[in-house]
Amino acid sequence: MAVTSALVLLAVIWFMLLFIALPMRQKSQTEDGYRVPGTPGSAPINPMIGKKVLWVTVISFILWIPLVWFINSGILTIDDIDMWGRY
Repeated sequence: MAVTSALVLLAVIWFMLLFIALPMRQKSQTEDGYRVPGTPGSAPINPMIGKKVLWVTVISFILWIPLVWFINSGILTIDDIDMWGRY
């Protein structure tokens, strides 16, 4: 696995986890009862972006390191997956 491939894999994992984490523990302005003029009622009060980015980064590395090791170890190759001999 090239360095570029490993970084792309990290980016994919990171963004997937970020999109999972963004709606977690959100409280909208409508639920709180206080609405800032000019914003939709569904806008979050405190999105906690920094905290979520930190946790997403930590969890991404925890998932990414064993995955890179597994890919580089050669335990599973394309020949093991190719049932019809096309590759």
